[in-house]
Amino acid sequence: MAASAVLNSAKTSTRISDDTRARVLAAAEQLRYRPNATARGLAHRRMNTLGVAATLVGDEPNQYFLEVFNGIVRGAAEAGQTTTVFTLGSWDDARERIPAFCDGRIDGLVMLAPLLPSDAADWLPEHTPMVSVHANDAIAGVVNLESDEEAGAFEMVSRLIQRGHRRILHVAGPEGALGAERRVHGYRRAHAAAGFLPPPDHVLRAGFGAEDARRALEAWLRRHRGDELPEVVFAVSDAAALGCIDALLARGLRVPADLSVTGFDDSVLARAARLATVRQPLRDLGRRAVEVLVERIDARSREATPRRTKNIVLPTELVHGATLAAPRAHSLLIA
Repeated sequence: MAASAVLNSAKTSTRISDDTRARVLAAAEQLRYRPNATARGLAHRRMNTLGVAATLVGDEPNQYFLEVFNGIVRGAAEAGQTTTVFTLGSWDDARERIPAFCDGRIDGLVMLAPLLPSDAADWLPEHTPMVSVHANDAIAGVVNLESDEEAGAFEMVSRLIQRGHRRILHVAGPEGALGAERRVHGYRRAHAAAGFLPPPDHVLRAGFGAEDARRALEAWLRRHRGDELPEVVFAVSDAAALGCIDALLARGLRVPADLSVTGFDDSVLARAARLATVRQPLRDLGRRAVEVLVERIDARSREATPRRTKNIVLPTELVHGATLAAPRAHSLLIA
């Protein structure tokens, strides 16, 4: 009992003499004793470990995940927590796998961009507090953190229109993805606010990744051979924007001399390429997600009501980059 009290810095250790304390610590040093974190977690009903569930598939680096995860790790360090990443091949696997993640290894779970139905609360483990970042649907009992994506798209397209651009091609994300739909809405709302409609066939459905966007833009340019070249490509993500730039450069087109390209996210690669984009506060979303999750874990341990139960929306910001210029003086036709 004396050894346990000394090694665990228990309050009762104050009753132990200095000589006994020194002997215990010397023996621990000689035996190279290290406390078992799992055993301590079971005793205190707290592992001080947060889980992160995300889909990481494909060959492309997931810049979105890296940015948010950077914020999660920083927030966890500030809160004295460690992190464990759980990867899903698809969110279709979540019903079976998420309960397995919540088997006592973690105190709470951050779900990153989950594609879960609104009735997921029926099977998500009640004993593990959860938050989400950019959830596709609201889930009862799960606080969601997101950025104001529609406002960001509206502000970017409005800025393009103010600069004189009229033929703005939106390389959008897949139908049904909430973030993609919000950016399409912002794109259309900016045109409506300016008093005109975008040109026909100027919302191109692709994906969030570079390769999907590159292939989609190449196919669109082939279909529109002989038509006037757009003045701007507004892409659904920075990765998609960089994929579009690859497709344009392969055709001998210059960015931004022949046409401008803008993205969405403000990822590391976008900053390296000096891409004009919409900044999502991705790191701050990750850090705030940890803050809210730890609050909910603490509330559960006290059997109290969590302080924050409403979703959190953070603002976006325009980033001026080298890939955006004024409209060209003369029209170019798609070769």
